[in-house]
Amino acid sequence: MIQNYYYYYESPIGILEIRTTEEELISILYVDEKRENTETPKILKEVIKQLQEYFNGERKNFDIKFKLKGTKFQEKVWNALTDIPYGETVSYKYIATKIGNEKAVRAVGNTNGRNIINIVVPCHRVIGANKSLTGYGGGLDKKSWLLQHEEKFSKSKY
Repeated sequence: MIQNYYYYYESPIGILEIRTTEEELISILYVDEKRENTETPKILKEVIKQLQEYFNGERKNFDIKFKLKGTKFQEKVWNALTDIPYGETVSYKYIATKIGNEKAVRAVGNTNGRNIINIVVPCHRVIGANKSLTGYGGGLDKKSWLLQHEEKFSKSKY
């Protein structure tokens, strides 16, 4: 049986529950309260470090091994999300077209909402075709904060 490790990180937008195995990131979820942290293997320490750098405006790209499990379609969508550059946004239709199924806009939206590795897999960078902020598991206030944060640091030297 694979051991899971948890850490509760107080970010500028709320508490993040970070879950890993010994070797890969499993999830980063918004939670309402902290629980007891487990021991912290090397990968978990690295996730915490990279999140701190991100929130400090020092990191634009994450270099963390992770695994999102889903259908082939879902995995295509999640992989496409990781290609969205820091500080930029794209539409759901853009992602649908990128994965070769331009009519799957709603399915892309649903899959985007099932992303459980928030921030590292940047589903917050996907917005409506009319540039409106739409759906985000952590709430639109968090999505807005993340986009403003990235816009602020996208022109920096980091």
